[in-house]
Amino acid sequence: MSTTLVHHASQNLTDTLRDIFAHDEGTMSLVIYDLNSPLAILLTEAYRIALPNGVFINFHDTDKDDIMSQMEVLESGDFVALIQSTSFRLSAFRIRIELFKKHIKVVEHPHLDRMHRDNEVQNYVNALAYDKQYYHHMGHTLKEMINTASGAVVHSGDEKLIYPGAFEDAKLNIGDYTEMKNIGGQFPIGEVFTELKELTSLNGKTKVMAFGDIEYNVNIPEQSITIVIENGQLVRTENTTAEFEAVLDLIREEEDVIWVRELGLGLNRAFSKEHFVSDMGTFERMCGLHLSLGAKHGIYGKEGFGRNSGRFHIDVMIDTNSFSIDDNVVFDGEKWLV
Repeated sequence: MSTTLVHHASQNLTDTLRDIFAHDEGTMSLVIYDLNSPLAILLTEAYRIALPNGVFINFHDTDKDDIMSQMEVLESGDFVALIQSTSFRLSAFRIRIELFKKHIKVVEHPHLDRMHRDNEVQNYVNALAYDKQYYHHMGHTLKEMINTASGAVVHSGDEKLIYPGAFEDAKLNIGDYTEMKNIGGQFPIGEVFTELKELTSLNGKTKVMAFGDIEYNVNIPEQSITIVIENGQLVRTENTTAEFEAVLDLIREEEDVIWVRELGLGLNRAFSKEHFVSDMGTFERMCGLHLSLGAKHGIYGKEGFGRNSGRFHIDVMIDTNSFSIDDNVVFDGEKWLV
């Protein structure tokens, strides 16, 4: 593992601990890790530098009762990092959720074994960089614009996807947890997301440049796939691939139709079509736009769509030329303009 890359990661984590979590050595820090992937090894070394007084526990070499005991002594405001090649579980619930109940600050790095190529490791480390001024300005400005908007348009090649009505209250994932119940979540970060209040009003076409496949990996086809959306549902595709159709078939099998729900505004400038990682839960922070396919959305519940309804929430990344909120162009295909 490159010493330079480890130190780069440790600096990014140090900035995150300071600027997001206001962590100091007066509070306890606990790092639960494994060593089953290159990224897990790198992040563990980086956290050892960033948290010299932290307690480090190898998840697979430690009795589960001992891990629980370490967690039980944590107090409100303490910090925990979870470095997971897959996903840790000690009970029927995720560890992060149990820690949030105790008001513990949590950073979760899951599914690291999906990102093992050298370029992916580098891209992941770059994405951990935290520019507080950029994220706070972009996040809050876009949220305010969305919350007062009467519509939006996504331009993708020659296609347009038209959002003709009001949006749900936008949510932030920018490292600002002011007024939020929990502090922390999955990292890297960088996203504003919403959806239409009236899902059936969404119509048009747009081009998909990447999607999460049935193995939960990022799939980037040679040519962008065009999806056709009528009354809020994906009804057909053009220039498609067998892998994308397999995803759609899976959704139809369980949910009959394919709803288009989340509109995600990714802010993380380290991710792009050229600089990607294979885990879609990480890559969806890419600077640009993404949509979710399927009826599931844990944040927005509305008539006919409870927060626990639906099984699928599949992210697809849009090949975006520009994005306008009302009459304001806020994204030019490469960067946010607000």
